[in-house]
Amino acid sequence: MSLSFNPAWLYLLLASVMEVCWNYSLKYTKISDIKAIDWSQFFTSTAGIMALIPAICYVGFGVGNVIFFSKALNVIPASTAFAIWMGLALVGIKIVDTLVLKEAFRWVHVVYIGFILVGIIGLKLSAAPDDAKAAGPPVEGHAH
Repeated sequence: MSLSFNPAWLYLLLASVMEVCWNYSLKYTKISDIKAIDWSQFFTSTAGIMALIPAICYVGFGVGNVIFFSKALNVIPASTAFAIWMGLALVGIKIVDTLVLKEAFRWVHVVYIGFILVGIIGLKLSAAPDDAKAAGPPVEGHAH
């Protein structure tokens, strides 16, 4: 097992963080508030911009998520990347729900999140060596 740094795994972590942020920006985007903006008075009060901030964040985090996830997919196999990305996002959302939004804490949730984390670690440890993917496909007629 190599301990060398591969930025693809950092990109995957960043994509997961973006997914968590995207989820909460979606949660707080209120279309009715956006529709109710008086555009002729937009710059005279903060109500309009406050209604738009979650939607702007939704777009920004969504784009960041796609950028980082696609960079990770250049090296990490798609099934492994997707499972880890979604698992980390689920864990992140649960942590935010519990610590920030004060959702009820239950030990059974910790157990199930632990199962997710064990799966993520197992996928990471069993992933094909990054060198094989980075070397590219073999060229016909040439041995690697």
